[in-house]
Amino acid sequence: MNTKRWTYRTTLSESQQIQAEALAKSINVNPFLGQLLVQRGITTFDEAKDFFRPSLAHLHNPFLMKDMDKAVARLLRAFENNEKIIIYGDYDVDGTTSVALFYGFLKKYYTQLEYYIPDRYTEGYGVSWQGIDYAEQQGVKLIVTLDCGIKSADKVAEAQRRGIDFIICDHHRPDQHLPPAVAVLDPKREDCPYPYKELTGCGVGFKLLQALCEQGMGDEEVLYQQLDLLVVSIAADIVHITGENRALAFLGLKELNKHKRPGINALVALAGLRNELDINSVVFGLAPRINAAGRIAHAKEAVRLLLSKDKTEAEAFAQEINQHNSDRRNFDTSITDEALNMIREDEWMLSANSTVLYKEDWHKGVVGIVASRCIEHFFRPTVILTNSHGKAAGSARSVPGFDVYEAIEACSDLLEQFGGHTFAAGLSLPVENVDAFRKKFNDIVSERIRPEQLTPLIEIDMDLDLNAITPKFYGIVKQMAPFGPENMTPVFASHQVRMSGNPTLMKEKHLKLEVFQPSPQGPTKYTAIGFGMVDFYPKLMSGKPFSIAYTIEENTFRDKTTLQLYLKDIRFEEG
Repeated sequence: MNTKRWTYRTTLSESQQIQAEALAKSINVNPFLGQLLVQRGITTFDEAKDFFRPSLAHLHNPFLMKDMDKAVARLLRAFENNEKIIIYGDYDVDGTTSVALFYGFLKKYYTQLEYYIPDRYTEGYGVSWQGIDYAEQQGVKLIVTLDCGIKSADKVAEAQRRGIDFIICDHHRPDQHLPPAVAVLDPKREDCPYPYKELTGCGVGFKLLQALCEQGMGDEEVLYQQLDLLVVSIAADIVHITGENRALAFLGLKELNKHKRPGINALVALAGLRNELDINSVVFGLAPRINAAGRIAHAKEAVRLLLSKDKTEAEAFAQEINQHNSDRRNFDTSITDEALNMIREDEWMLSANSTVLYKEDWHKGVVGIVASRCIEHFFRPTVILTNSHGKAAGSARSVPGFDVYEAIEACSDLLEQFGGHTFAAGLSLPVENVDAFRKKFNDIVSERIRPEQLTPLIEIDMDLDLNAITPKFYGIVKQMAPFGPENMTPVFASHQVRMSGNPTLMKEKHLKLEVFQPSPQGPTKYTAIGFGMVDFYPKLMSGKPFSIAYTIEENTFRDKTTLQLYLKDIRFEEG
């Protein structure tokens, strides 16, 4: 049983407590909800109104993005001269939804258009030499990249020499020198004044289309119908769901639930999703299936599925992709087992502050997932590598609060390529450097990581009396969705909790119990579910009071909906 560290996201100051009480009164909600809102930076009636009612009015002017005017001018020139254009996207969910959205919308107005997605295994991440050769053979004059390109300066320069222009739409951290493209749209550029920095690659492409519509090339109303694809990218890429992303996600979920395109409908059926889609069901139900196409076969299949207008065709594509997802799960399970055994059987690895594993026959498409699985067991920054074209290549994942990208960057003398974000990165290096990299990476992690970052963390929003949980209370919490980074599902803690009766064991590993807190008015009892928490069973049977950390969810069974607590951890007082 892993010991977890409980920490409170924000402790409100005295003046913030007063603000929270005033806000709760002004919008007529429970004081606990006022606190939740102030913790999220919402302190006034108007801010609360904007938060609870996201709208198109909350989208920024696309021309605030650096180079947007150049990108629009170059596209308009291409349309005028009837030039061939390639829409070039990455092979993950953000990349494939970007291509489906951008190509699908523009194709309604312009026909000299095709899309290109590199093969994960033969071409790798970003703009590829094969992609440039293909564009030259086809007489293409303009390539628009989506969710990639910011790290492809050499390829863009070569394409320019061959008479091919680039417009780059990316959201990854740029290098010091930008590619020599006609326009580089990336809100993370240091010289970009765009007010919101956390767009996905699909979001940046959407802003370019929005700018085109403002110039009369396309109908904005038709563009907003593509927000169903944009919310899939936001959910899958695990970006902040604040500001503009929150409005895009909120409106995208509405579109996703109202007008399911045939491809999404087919995936929903195969994933067995019966309720209204939310961020969670996209992350766990749709995204892995869309991603599986690029991991196991070719990501073009995912784009074909998302663009399909025919129900029968979409169902056939979805079946193929679902099979890829089943294959992916099998690879994922067997490789994770191998990886965990490698750690357990190596004394040095067991005591290290990081994990770096290499095996030449592991499937490259699942190494990122395996890294995440290893962190569930050994909570520390993790790199999983396999052989790809004679190099060690793979993915890194991190733990909350530790920048794995910077740690990898500090080992750049041993690497050939790397790129990514704070919590996830990709890299490649000569196979003979793996041992040196393992040691250096562990040294860097050991220098920089704080001891508490090596313990699983539960971030709690606030302490809550169980008796405060009512359908009205939950109704407001529910309206705080869509949830995601920087606006996570609220986690509550309740203390001196007791159990009514004995806990039930489900499938020998999950717990189901009735909990309450003693109260003069008589206790309200709630069902609590603890997945994978069977180890707590003996202590619960002692009858001593305990503390719980949990989220509140709805559970519908036989057409009856009740509130349920989903446990994140249980704590017993020492002594």
